[in-house]
Amino acid sequence: MRHLKRTAKLGRTTAHRNAMLANMVCSLIKHKRITTTLAKAKAVRPVAEKVMTLARKSLAREALIRENLTKEGITDEKAIRKEIGKRGGLHYRRLAVADLRQEDAVTTLFKELAPAQKERAGGYTRIIHAAVQRRGDASRVAIIEWVEDNVAANAAEATAATKDLPAPATVAEVKAEEAKAAADKPAEGEAKA
Repeated sequence: MRHLKRTAKLGRTTAHRNAMLANMVCSLIKHKRITTTLAKAKAVRPVAEKVMTLARKSLAREALIRENLTKEGITDEKAIRKEIGKRGGLHYRRLAVADLRQEDAVTTLFKELAPAQKERAGGYTRIIHAAVQRRGDASRVAIIEWVEDNVAANAAEATAATKDLPAPATVAEVKAEEAKAAADKPAEGEAKA
């Protein structure tokens, strides 16, 4: 008996499952978040994490080559890019293309998403359990999204939402307003004129 089996079969053959997961990761890369069933979201997460790790390794490799070339005294940007092209992260890019099968998604991953995640040590995706179930089969629905992208979007939305609001009052200002309100309010025993 083979223990520690963890691959979710999702009711599909191996080829169909692998193609579906690759397409879902490509959609996640293009749209930054996708809505799917909870089981599929849990199956997509390791594939997405793996290709993001490949992209981050490529960035690290290119940075190392750039650093070594500058130590050697090569400062011409064209020569540096040529050397990175020879010895850079092409291997990692080819591995990602083998997994995802879509060049445009891999380009987006390596150029846009990986630099945003370069400081994060794993855990690039988040699964949010939706409160609703799918109408047709009542399966549990989840949203899977990139972590850093969501943080930046939420920060931008929060900034836009609070732009028109007044600045929060300090403790001293609040106490001064309370004292003023207490002074303006007549005492209970006093009659109004």
